[in-house]
Amino acid sequence: MPGTARCEKGQAAPLYITAVVGLLFLAFLFFAFGKADAARNGTQSAADAAALAAAQESRDQLRNGFLQNILDGGYLQDILNGNQIGTYNGCQAAARFAELNDAELDPDKVTCAQLNDGRWGFTVNLVSKKSMGDTILPGTENKHAKATATAVVEPRCQFQPNEDADPPGNGNGNGNGTKPSPGKIVCDGKDWPIDPKNLDLLPDMADLFTVRLADN
Repeated sequence: MPGTARCEKGQAAPLYITAVVGLLFLAFLFFAFGKADAARNGTQSAADAAALAAAQESRDQLRNGFLQNILDGGYLQDILNGNQIGTYNGCQAAARFAELNDAELDPDKVTCAQLNDGRWGFTVNLVSKKSMGDTILPGTENKHAKATATAVVEPRCQFQPNEDADPPGNGNGNGNGTKPSPGKIVCDGKDWPIDPKNLDLLPDMADLFTVRLADN
């Protein structure tokens, strides 16, 4: 009996070792995939932030032109009713945000570009600065995570022309050298009358336009 017990223990030892090695291999495998997923998720977050930054920069750059044309009803109808697409480039902001998030614009692709499908926005392609590191998966030591994100700018408000004002684009004054109010801006049920004498009371660009992530 003692000899049989020793024999059984001897037979069980290789099986135990094999099971432990298998579990360790699975643990390292899960760790490798987890590390890769973490790298991809981090790079995707960086791409999202960079695309949003580009769209926000483009929106904010619109303010000077918006104020210069605030009494032009035709311009307001275009810009607020979605008929005119912003052309201000915000890609420098995308590069700054990529740098802050330990990523960079992907040199192998169009790194940051304005959309050409009728939407006002930007698509950004990023690559992580750091590789995924050494794992049991071959090639990861030189592999970098990549991600793409698109952000768009959309009007929050609408322009309602003043029925007593001149037709949009007329440019005529009211006889005393001052242009009349072209109308009002309506945002979520709130009215913003355009007063030529108090243009500093107008809403900010963030009130007029929303920035969001979108499908590529």
